[in-house]
Amino acid sequence: MVLAAIFSIISTFVLSGVTWAIGMLIVLIIVFIGVFFDTIGVASTAANEKPFHAMASERLHGAKHAVLITRNADRFANFCNDVIGDISGIISGTASAYVVLQLSLQLGYSETSSQQFAISILFTSVVAALTVGGKALGKTFAIHYATPIIYQVGRLLYILEVKLKIKLFSANGKMKKKDKMTRK
Repeated sequence: MVLAAIFSIISTFVLSGVTWAIGMLIVLIIVFIGVFFDTIGVASTAANEKPFHAMASERLHGAKHAVLITRNADRFANFCNDVIGDISGIISGTASAYVVLQLSLQLGYSETSSQQFAISILFTSVVAALTVGGKALGKTFAIHYATPIIYQVGRLLYILEVKLKIKLFSANGKMKKKDKMTRK
């Protein structure tokens, strides 16, 4: 609920004061974010852990993070698909309605006119088609290319953790126990 409120406030703030064309571009970006995270979530459930162990043995950056993603695929996919993906879908619908209203008012149509209704149906249909079609393509892509997708996400998490000191994953307590044992 908090993430939805934050994203909604940000999208409303960004959309206020922009033209309808820029607003539609923002809506498309929001749709793309939803498709992107849905693809990553599906890839995490389709990925096999073994290739990442081989990569980790070769000390490839991000391989250990990819192992953590595949081990926690249920939670990772839940966050990507259900939290980010669904919130993006809701916000894109709301933002699309805002853009339709802006366009209708700019063209001189009232909120209850048949022209505004037609514009609303057209924009809503386009956003829905892009969302559903994009997610369908993303899921197909995620199933066929799960290993490279999750490895790239693992590399991104590695960069966030090592270079920027932003830790998004814990090592399930295993490293902490090992560290405690080696200190004695």
